[in-house]
Amino acid sequence: MNAPTPPLPKTMRYIQATAAGGPDVLVLSEGPVPQPKSHEVLIRVEAAGVNRPDVMQRLGKYPPPKDASPVIGLEVAGEVVAVGSDVLQVRPGARVTALTNGGGYAEYSVAPAVQCLPWPTGFDAIRAAALPETYFTVWANLFQQGRLTRGESVLIHGGSSGIGVTAIQLAREFGARVFATAGSDEKCAACVSLGADAAINYRTHDFAEKLLELTNGAGVQVVLDIVGAPYFERNLKCLAMDGRLLQVSTLLGAKVENFDLSRVMQRRLMVTGSTMRPRSTTEKGAIAQVLREQLWPSLNAGRCGPVIYKIFPLAEAAAAHALMESSTHIGKIMLQVAPL
Repeated sequence: MNAPTPPLPKTMRYIQATAAGGPDVLVLSEGPVPQPKSHEVLIRVEAAGVNRPDVMQRLGKYPPPKDASPVIGLEVAGEVVAVGSDVLQVRPGARVTALTNGGGYAEYSVAPAVQCLPWPTGFDAIRAAALPETYFTVWANLFQQGRLTRGESVLIHGGSSGIGVTAIQLAREFGARVFATAGSDEKCAACVSLGADAAINYRTHDFAEKLLELTNGAGVQVVLDIVGAPYFERNLKCLAMDGRLLQVSTLLGAKVENFDLSRVMQRRLMVTGSTMRPRSTTEKGAIAQVLREQLWPSLNAGRCGPVIYKIFPLAEAAAAHALMESSTHIGKIMLQVAPL
């Protein structure tokens, strides 16, 4: 006979942002365990990922949707301990990684059941929790919105970031030629080791000039950018005829001034972009299903996995944010929430 399941606690530890500000506003607090809605599951969190949108939320520049948890954190991995009345596809006891709508920096977190995926073969909680935010974002932008196909070429900015590391590996896995930018020779070497054909140190080269040199003037079909306004015109110079610029963040500014639209028209360029958080549960669930069908086999086979840079205990979330803002990391910064 199986041992009875212990009752869930009424309270949990979580990271509270006491105000908008620097990393020091993040403090360990205690509060009620959230309750899953009819379409949600409750996860006992073992690990959570740290991402740029978390930093933006802490700064007061990326507020959560009205129906989302105000607790920071968009991706977790752990054990499902309760399910809502309408949930059929995930059962208590399942080990899942989930794209949450908030609430990840906590011992318990809720997520829509359709945004949950199984741990890939051989993964522990840390590696599983490193998947959702960047893999959902890269897949939706690079392959769905950007229509990157086998044989095309792509320039990925911030190649050593969580988004960049994911994008390099997925683009290479699905047959694209990959170029990347990064801010040091060490980071450029890491990009090449992950599958980039070449990486450009943007501190020592004009990336547009170097990219055109590397492609014999042809440019690339797709540019994936996280920088924003300062790169906009040079990004367009990098694009071949019918090229697509995908904007997934604007770290250094969102407003482009005095721009000449003639290049867009002459080369039939497309400028687009998206953010993940405002998408509906239905949209995110559809992305999860495609990932399970098309990408999870690669992860199960040991390819395209996340690169973990450093792991902090939950209580040290402020230090994790300080590291994120230093931009010295290569890959993912993680929080260990429970013993592994």
